[in-house]
Amino acid sequence: MELIPIFLKEFEAEALTTRNMLSRIPDDKYDWQPHPKSMTIRTLATHIAELPTWVSLALTTDELDFAAEPYNPTIINTTNDLLALLEKSLAEGRAHLIPANEEKLTENWTLRNGDVIYSVQTKHETIRHAYCQIVHHRAQLGVYLRLLNIPIPGSYGPSADEN
Repeated sequence: MELIPIFLKEFEAEALTTRNMLSRIPDDKYDWQPHPKSMTIRTLATHIAELPTWVSLALTTDELDFAAEPYNPTIINTTNDLLALLEKSLAEGRAHLIPANEEKLTENWTLRNGDVIYSVQTKHETIRHAYCQIVHHRAQLGVYLRLLNIPIPGSYGPSADEN
């Protein structure tokens, strides 16, 4: 069984849901956070919009070392900027979900911070993990929007706001 077509189908479905969720963020709420230990909407939404690039990261590298390459999120200030960032990330990830990369899926990929290794997984597992992170953080954003009384779009069926 080839996994790339399965990954691509799921990628496109999650892209639609993610786009709908991110489009609900009002421009004046990017600095809002529900708790001092929580991320701001800007930080959370930027992370969600950049996560599709982990598909290409998994398929074009063997590791990510935060000590060598610190995370520097793209600065966004409006929902238009956020959606443009998402589209750029989706294009990058989609470009690597090609049949020629099927054989790479069983190779290992490492996430580390210098000598501290967070995980060693296959590239297939890394892509799956990135998809799960998108869903996880999108749900987190849904809670933020609910607390702000902003209608939430459905993900895998209608939301309470759509009934």
